[in-house]
Amino acid sequence: MNPDIQFLKELQTELNNQDNDCQAAPRFWVIRDYRTVPTHEDYDFDRTMYYHNDGDHTEFKTVEELKEYLNEYYCEDTDIEGLEDVLNNPEITFDAAWDFVEENLNDDGFYSSVPVKEEAFIVENTMFITKEEAKRHLELNHYHYTNKAHTYAMTAWRAPKVERVLKILSTHNWD
Repeated sequence: MNPDIQFLKELQTELNNQDNDCQAAPRFWVIRDYRTVPTHEDYDFDRTMYYHNDGDHTEFKTVEELKEYLNEYYCEDTDIEGLEDVLNNPEITFDAAWDFVEENLNDDGFYSSVPVKEEAFIVENTMFITKEEAKRHLELNHYHYTNKAHTYAMTAWRAPKVERVLKILSTHNWD
């Protein structure tokens, strides 16, 4: 049998037996991933991001990370009053340590905080006829995506040529 016809027969079987993920026909799959974007604190936000940015970007998520950074970059500077108290206080909270940074170490404006939220998006240049193909792509290329990335079904709404091609693939008798 012609390999192209065999491919089309196998594709037809897959198309007709795959889960539709609650999408109407014609459907296709993409990769959906998530990214952190800045927002306004009066609107929808998940958390505040704290960072140092002088060309190299360092984000601080825990008090331990912040203290480690301060120790590495300021430990030899004995002129900073209160730094030793921050570094040696096992009970200090992140907020208290951050307040110290903003009040005593931010003359250059390199320390900042910004409200952020997680935003879903469709990854550019992804389009798969079958869900299995999308899943396989994600498995083989996981390093390009976050650990939250997943397949996402979409409907090719008002796309008559796409609808016709997929209908042919699903219904034509390849024998």
